[in-house]
Amino acid sequence: MTAAGFQHESGEDRRVAANVGVVLAAIYATLILLVYFAQTTSVRTEALNEQAAKVLDYRCGGLLFNYDLLGYGMMALSTFFIGLSMQAERRADKWLKALLMIHGVFFLSCFVLPMTGMFSGMADGGAGNGGTVALLCWCAYFLPVGVLSFLHFRKA
Repeated sequence: MTAAGFQHESGEDRRVAANVGVVLAAIYATLILLVYFAQTTSVRTEALNEQAAKVLDYRCGGLLFNYDLLGYGMMALSTFFIGLSMQAERRADKWLKALLMIHGVFFLSCFVLPMTGMFSGMADGGAGNGGTVALLCWCAYFLPVGVLSFLHFRKA
């Protein structure tokens, strides 16, 4: 919804970037909802064998973990294009635009790292606390994005 809000207020000269941001946000939502739906329904309705657990459990770094990362990569690209589409005039909007565009860089890691086998050690319990730390950092990064977005739309 936030991407659609920014798309709605983008000028004609920035409409393509805003539209791309909205499309990527829709791809993100689709991937994440499919992952979460598959996990919750599979765990709820049946006992998991070892193979199913490898696919569904994030601690194993399996297929759904990789789809989840792809979804978050799409979100990163979406924020980049939404940032491009913003006409930032106020200081707070300039900060928001910068944070959105910087977040776009994370697309590369979300897209490339699963292909490198970096997470293959997760199946053996070798992940450590890296994922938890990364999630906490991501949440801390998005706290000002949420606050600045609220302030941005509140002024409108």
